[in-house]
Amino acid sequence: MAIKRTTKVDAGFSMSSMTDIVFLLLIFFLVTSTLVNPNALKLLLPKSTGQVAAKATVSVSIKHYTDTDTYSWHINGDKTPVRFDQVEDELIGLLQEEEDPTFSIYADETVPIKEVVKLMNVAKRNHYKVIMATSPE
Repeated sequence: MAIKRTTKVDAGFSMSSMTDIVFLLLIFFLVTSTLVNPNALKLLLPKSTGQVAAKATVSVSIKHYTDTDTYSWHINGDKTPVRFDQVEDELIGLLQEEEDPTFSIYADETVPIKEVVKLMNVAKRNHYKVIMATSPE
């Protein structure tokens, strides 16, 4: 008396649940990546079409207060301003271990070129590379 099975074992694997998980992870990473904002200061950057492939590890932002005609310098988007005579020491401390020291300048549209050149002179004295941040046109 031979007993036969009425159901057969299915050796296949359903990938639908795996694709659902991958799709949800993709959506999660897309949403969280848009929340990352490297600039803590609200700056109106000048417009440009040029792109640079180099990545700066340190950023220096120059904010212009037009009502008092004063400037503040912020390192790495920190909301606490740094006096200009301390900027060079801060940059030396942050970039001394870098193989190719590079920093970017985020200057508000209303900042005179004289203030930007002062930062470029700091870079020249210390043999740093400088990237001028702009908004895409």
